[in-house]
Amino acid sequence: MTLTIRPAIAADLDSAKHLLHDAGLPTADLVSEHIAITAEKDDTILGVIGLESFGDTALLRSLVVAPQGRGSGIGPALVAALETACACDGVSEMWLLTIDADAFFATLGYEVRDRHDAPKAIRTTKEFSGLCPADAVLMSKRIARLGA
Repeated sequence: MTLTIRPAIAADLDSAKHLLHDAGLPTADLVSEHIAITAEKDDTILGVIGLESFGDTALLRSLVVAPQGRGSGIGPALVAALETACACDGVSEMWLLTIDADAFFATLGYEVRDRHDAPKAIRTTKEFSGLCPADAVLMSKRIARLGA
């Protein structure tokens, strides 16, 4: 079967938590509403990407790809699908925090930002204020709004 990139459903939460946990990423505050897009092949979820949206600003939450899917383009495909969905919903700027994926996100157009530059909505998220370490890299990217 081919890889399917699709909107996440509530039933994907357990698989998402498992993938995130195995990758050492935070799951403490994760709820099904945070899982936005999944990558699935042969009824197995190989990747997920999450989102917290705040009007025209959004926080990209934990992108993770299962070890057997890494290097096959799943990560960039998930980011692209999330950006398109956000643009359709009127989001104009995506933010993220990363410990070790800043080079990956830079290849997708994200730029390193000072933590003081983050909008209030991003600064007040649990991910920004406590789940990610203070030395996590903050990045952002402007995206073309399609829905407004």
